[in-house]
Amino acid sequence: QLQLVESGGGLVQPGGSLRLSCAASGFTLAYYAIGWFRQAPGKEREGVSCISSGGGIANYADSVKGRFTISRDNAKNTVYLRMNSLKPEDTAVYYCAAPGFSSCPKGGPDEYDYWGQGTQVTVAS
Repeated sequence: QLQLVESGGGLVQPGGSLRLSCAASGFTLAYYAIGWFRQAPGKEREGVSCISSGGGIANYADSVKGRFTISRDNAKNTVYLRMNSLKPEDTAVYYCAAPGFSSCPKGGPDEYDYWGQGTQVTVAS
């Protein structure tokens, strides 16, 4: 059974850091691009970052550029999202998702086929 599981969320003060992990089971992560999304209460789900299957291409939302870094370890079947200089507006449930192919889709969440259950990130003092 194909599954994505996020971990690493929590409560952090503004300016702090967290590293989220997205572990895959039931399929070989190395064949797929992986995207990170987030959804705050009352808001639509938004794309945060995406990394191609080989890790050579990564893109970021303007709101997180320079603060977040996406990476992957295909040997461990895991993708990471390092989040630095966190702000209260980064508070959301963070999801990882796979589009079913190796490159990052140009569209939004509808282009992703497989989703994790999400991990809560709260940035507050």
